[in-house]
Amino acid sequence: MSEDARLERLLDFLHRSPTPWHATANMAARLEAAGFRRLNETATWQLSPGERVYVTRNDSSIIALQLPHERLAALRLIGAHTDSPGLRLKPNAAQCAAGWLQLGVEVYGGALLAPWFDRDLGLAGRVHVRHGDGRIEGVLLDVERAVAIIPSLAIHLDREANSGRVVNAQTEMAPVLLQDGGRPDLERLLAQWLEEQHGLAEFEVLDFELAFRDMQAPARVGIEGELVASARLDNLFSCFAGLEALLESDGRQGAVLVANDHEEVGSASACGAQGPFLGDVLRRVNAQLGEAGEEGFIRLIQASRLISCDNAHALHPNFQDKHDAAHGPALNGGPVIKVNASQRYATNSATAALFRDLCREVDVPVQTFVTRADMGCGSTIGPITATELGVPTLDVGAPQWAMHSIRETAGARDVAYLVRALTAFVNRAELP
Repeated sequence: MSEDARLERLLDFLHRSPTPWHATANMAARLEAAGFRRLNETATWQLSPGERVYVTRNDSSIIALQLPHERLAALRLIGAHTDSPGLRLKPNAAQCAAGWLQLGVEVYGGALLAPWFDRDLGLAGRVHVRHGDGRIEGVLLDVERAVAIIPSLAIHLDREANSGRVVNAQTEMAPVLLQDGGRPDLERLLAQWLEEQHGLAEFEVLDFELAFRDMQAPARVGIEGELVASARLDNLFSCFAGLEALLESDGRQGAVLVANDHEEVGSASACGAQGPFLGDVLRRVNAQLGEAGEEGFIRLIQASRLISCDNAHALHPNFQDKHDAAHGPALNGGPVIKVNASQRYATNSATAALFRDLCREVDVPVQTFVTRADMGCGSTIGPITATELGVPTLDVGAPQWAMHSIRETAGARDVAYLVRALTAFVNRAELP
């Protein structure tokens, strides 16, 4: 497959995945097209060696498995997350001010707020409805047109706007939707959009989980198209790369892709990395295809390896002093091994050595990121999953700029680099 074709597939995935629910649905669709069978957590599982299966939880987290043809003895796990920072609607969101319908929001995760102003915004997420026959169903909604905007205050009215003014998320971030001084009716708008998108009739909106999305399409940027600019690169870039690697695996080894929701808010949920989802699935798989019992499960986990994929901070040309001088990853310089002595990343020398060896085998350059000693460090699902399962883990990620902005930037060549490295991992016959 050409690098350009893969990039176009990434851009399409980013555009069609404005929320964790959409990302999970799109990943599931690709898995099914490739022959993966969907499992239901409430049903009894019947698994066969060599089979390809997947399961979701909360419709926002997904685990896909390539089961080995021989006895299950070790797994090659790739971890990522489906959620991204942004603006989520409050339950009673509708409000009127100065004759305008606005929607109250709360900030999800550590969003960079300033770039949200003056952008064309759509609305997307999950809506639960009751049909005329009493059946309750969760329906995906993506209002794929600009229906809202958060207007800036003119600099003439705020002369300190360029002097590091703090943004108040409660009073300054409510998007404007409709010039209507009457009673706000969000349910009517949702019903109209659901009817337009899904042809629904005779239904009642019961509840929703909705977020605003940037309507600017993902794009290649730069004189030679060397950059990728899009919303939600953190961390759909990694979800895409992990999925590509799993689909390109030779099928001989036991391989797992896990993409959890709620990483950006701490991972403490039933479908987050701190929850039991991955452990539940692996125990059920091991009970049928591996060595039975708790000792057998522990042996499986200790023989396995996890690569946690979450984007890394690339060296910014305008802010080079924000990086340690010896650890400034470059865009298009290959995947980044992320290291932190305080275990904010799960990398150790053994897991890093494995990854360096994989990259050497497939001619992929490798970089390293360590934060400045006088700055704090973010984290990933890596340390959390390692803590919950005990699996030896490595944290890596594609380098990017503007992490947690409404529009982020990564290197176009890093897509192929990361996919090649992860594919080599899932096909590795022996794990050290």
